[in-house]
Amino acid sequence: MAAEKMRGLAAVAVPLLGLTGLLVLVTAGAEAWRYTLLLDSRFDAVPAGPLHVSDALVVTGGVVSLLSSLLAGAVTMGWLVHASATAAQAAAVTRARRSWQLVAGVLVPGVNLVLPGAALAELEHAALGADPTRRPRPSSLVRGWWAAWAAGLLMTGITLLWNLRGGVQARADGVLLHVGTDLLAGVVAVTTIVVVRRLTRLLSPGTLASSRRMVVVRVPGARAPGNRRHPSTGAAGRVASERDSVRP
Repeated sequence: MAAEKMRGLAAVAVPLLGLTGLLVLVTAGAEAWRYTLLLDSRFDAVPAGPLHVSDALVVTGGVVSLLSSLLAGAVTMGWLVHASATAAQAAAVTRARRSWQLVAGVLVPGVNLVLPGAALAELEHAALGADPTRRPRPSSLVRGWWAAWAAGLLMTGITLLWNLRGGVQARADGVLLHVGTDLLAGVVAVTTIVVVRRLTRLLSPGTLASSRRMVVVRVPGARAPGNRRHPSTGAAGRVASERDSVRP
């Protein structure tokens, strides 16, 4: 069932996105430290120890955060596909986009600046039970995610192109661009967690995590069990059992 798969993928995507956000922030700190060392190297020689540690943190953090972001992105795309199917089933309408269109819209450069935000806006529109014939109006949360996502993609492209330049100054500027890219990636990861949780809650409000067990403690106006009369004997507080003997 699409709703069950959506909930399962959301439960996996949220911690992965949290781990990714933490890793990119650590990597941003390592990049900032590297930039400080580059500034110090203009006036004095930098000790080899801190320089090697900085390079190791940057490389390790970059590789691990990249792997984590790829895994989190794949799980989140799966969540988006099943959330779209769940919303269509709940609204009894045909899906606006097929699964491959959603995946391609996230992966194809240029298209991924627009389609993921539009897909989330449509998903939110359906999850809120709005009129399917009306144009979706995304909430401030979805608009904020959309802006952070587009800015992160643009910053990533600029950073990759900047790395092709040579020279000490270009390298220093590239480090700053890496810091900005990592910070934006952290914002996207955290915002995605909020979006996934909210839309999953809207599409599937009866999950075990959000539901509470209701126990009846007292019913106003009801008689106590001891005051009940047996329907056959009319005796107060007496219930016939198998041990009772019946004499003719």
